[in-house]
Amino acid sequence: MKAAARRPVGALITSAGPKPRFVSRTSHAKSSLADASASASNVWQQVPPSPKKDTTTPLAKLPLSSVLRSLMILSVSSSSLLLKPCIYTLSMLAHPKTALLDVAKNPLLNLLVKHSLYKQFNAGENKLEVQRSIRDIKSLGYRGVLLGYAREVLVGESDVDPTNETAAREEIQMWLDGTLQTVDMAQEGDFVALKFTGMGIQALQHLQQQAAPSDFMNNAIQQVCDLAVSRNVRLLVDAEEQAVQPGIEEWALKYQKYCNSQTPGRAIFFNTYQAYLCSTPTTVARHLAISRREGYTLGVKMVRGAYLKTEPRHLIWATKEETDQCYDGVVDALLTRRYNTMMPAPSAAETELPPVNVIIATHNRDSVRKAHAIRMEQALREEDRGVDLSYAQLQGMADEVSCELLQGFSDPASVSASAESPNVYKLLTWGSVKECMGFLLRRAVENTEAVGRTKQSQEAMFSELRRRARLAFRVGN
Repeated sequence: MKAAARRPVGALITSAGPKPRFVSRTSHAKSSLADASASASNVWQQVPPSPKKDTTTPLAKLPLSSVLRSLMILSVSSSSLLLKPCIYTLSMLAHPKTALLDVAKNPLLNLLVKHSLYKQFNAGENKLEVQRSIRDIKSLGYRGVLLGYAREVLVGESDVDPTNETAAREEIQMWLDGTLQTVDMAQEGDFVALKFTGMGIQALQHLQQQAAPSDFMNNAIQQVCDLAVSRNVRLLVDAEEQAVQPGIEEWALKYQKYCNSQTPGRAIFFNTYQAYLCSTPTTVARHLAISRREGYTLGVKMVRGAYLKTEPRHLIWATKEETDQCYDGVVDALLTRRYNTMMPAPSAAETELPPVNVIIATHNRDSVRKAHAIRMEQALREEDRGVDLSYAQLQGMADEVSCELLQGFSDPASVSASAESPNVYKLLTWGSVKECMGFLLRRAVENTEAVGRTKQSQEAMFSELRRRARLAFRVGN
């Protein structure tokens, strides 16, 4: 498998931008989708927006340096003229052919990248820098971070022979060392992102064959789980391509049972579900049934999907609108703990979902607002469905959505005294500038598929900068 096939694509992260159509589905499927969408929409219409404490804009909490840096990067990302040369340049830096283009060998280039793109999206190169970043994020009102280690073992570029047990174990050990460091850097309540394919070529083969992890892999993963449980840090497994995803799901269920059975009502280990897959509602319902039967709380992280260009087309919803309806319909079922037309009950005997913890990981403002509406309606009714809910967006992307989320729920006068303060997290990676180049390249590629949303973010940052300039001018006079 070539490394290029593993690059995530952001076409389904936002409702803005072009809406490609592919293959049509049956009218029955469209009717079910419409029902689920209408259910979520009705909740949103019934609940008034929460009042604001004052007229301060959501982005007012960001430091000026962050606004300026975001505006610069978003201006490039939203420009079709500038974005392609930027991606080409990042590709050269991620795969340098000369020392001049190697950020690990060119100190001037390293400094330039670190204080621009790197600082926008990454946490730092060492524990001190990472913990400073976490502290700064929490000072803005965020609950914490979803932290990942940027170093990857790309199978397309690996020279390791999978039959060479010593070399394969070295790859797994490298993954283990970096992951344990990441858990150690995280703070209580934070999340750490795991990528099982990061363990190397042997792990990839096991996942492709849907085989259980080897004893050495299992021991490594359990070490990570044990440290996370002891530090009250939660783990989440990234979704990947369908070539390995069924294997990832089987592994995730194994370690969910291992971790989540130790903490009743609370998920320590989360799996990621991609809403652009037609099978996702059925998959989530099946995993919920397994968690009920085996007596642990399922951890669900909902995303729209990151491999649109490389997945078999028949596995994906026909339109962007159907993906949005799937996402919102599954979230509605999870937050209300009631099966619906999008996610029917696996049997007539089951009328209510078992306990579940949910992470809504999206840059889509509409989906965030609909989830808020459900929680606000529950607060108005003083109804506690027992669902632990968190929201997450990438650091440096959709900051206006994250800040709106904080402002909308942080007002103690909003909705009722029982309304919760939101658990909002920022997802970011750590590692050397060199190690993070692949991650930065993917963020740029993602923006080619989400120009509409990027443009909205640029306009939000520009409006905030104008507001501050007007305020400064008035104060000076």
